[in-house]
Amino acid sequence: MYFLEILKVIFVGIVEGITEWLPVSSTGHMLLVDEFLNMRMREEFREMFLVVIQLGAILAVVIYYWDKLWPFKKSEKPGGGVIINRKIMNLWLRVIIATIPAGIIGLLLDDWMDEHMHKPWVIAIALIVYGAWFIWIEERNRNRKPRVRKLLELSIPDALKIGLFQCLSIIPGTSRSGATIIGGLETGLSRRVAAEYTFFMGIPIMFGWSFVKLIKFGFHYTFFEFIELMLGLTVAFGVSLLVIKFLMDYIKKHNFKMFGFYRIALGVIVLIVFAVKAIAA
Repeated sequence: MYFLEILKVIFVGIVEGITEWLPVSSTGHMLLVDEFLNMRMREEFREMFLVVIQLGAILAVVIYYWDKLWPFKKSEKPGGGVIINRKIMNLWLRVIIATIPAGIIGLLLDDWMDEHMHKPWVIAIALIVYGAWFIWIEERNRNRKPRVRKLLELSIPDALKIGLFQCLSIIPGTSRSGATIIGGLETGLSRRVAAEYTFFMGIPIMFGWSFVKLIKFGFHYTFFEFIELMLGLTVAFGVSLLVIKFLMDYIKKHNFKMFGFYRIALGVIVLIVFAVKAIAA
C-alpha cells in the first residue's frame, strides 16, 4: 500500500514540475490528478502538500539562473572583498515591486478563494478564457516587434503592470505563469524576457505562499507524510530543471499559441469529467 502511495507522490511531483512553469495551470492538472489518483492523505496535509511541493519547482529556477540572480560576487583583486552587481539588484527591485500586489491580495483572499472559488467549473472557465487570450495576443502581436528585449530594460512601471496581472492568478485555473506571461506580452516584452521574468517573479511569491501554508498547517507530520513531502519536492525540482530548459528552447522558434489550444482542450475535459461525475451522483 505504501509503495502505491509513493508512486502517486512521484507522479504528482512530475505533474507539478511540468505544469508550474508551462502556462497551462498546475491547479487544473492537480484537480484531475487528485480526482483519478485518490491519494490517501489527510485533507489538511493534502492541501498543504499540493502547495509546498512548489518549493522544489522554485529551487530549480534559483539553481538554473543562479548567475543572473545572485548579486554578490567576490572581487578578484586581493583584499577587494565582495562586489555588488547593481544591475542584478535593480532586477530584484523590479521583481519585489511586481510581487507586492499579488502578495497582499493573496493573503487577504486566500481562505475565501479556497472555500468559494476552488471549483471545477471555475478552473475550467479560467483555462478556456486564458487559452483564448494566448491565441488572441499571439495573433495580434504577429507583426509587432517587442519593446523590451532584455530583462535589464524592464522599467518599474512595466514591473508593476505585470505584477497586477499576476493578481489574476489567485483565480484557480488561471496559472501564475500564464497570467504573468500574458502580462509581459501585453506590456511589450519579448517571449524570452516574459518567460524569464515570470520565473524570477515566482521566487518570492511561491516561497511566501509555501511558508504561509506551512505555518497554517504546523509541523504535525507523521514520518510517512514527511517522506511524501520531501519526495514530492525532490521530483518537482528535477522535472522543473528539464521543463525550464525546454520552454526557453521552445520559444526561440515558436509562440505560445500551442499552450492556448492545450488550455482550451483541458478546460473542456475538466467540464466533461465533472459534469459526468455530477450526473452519476
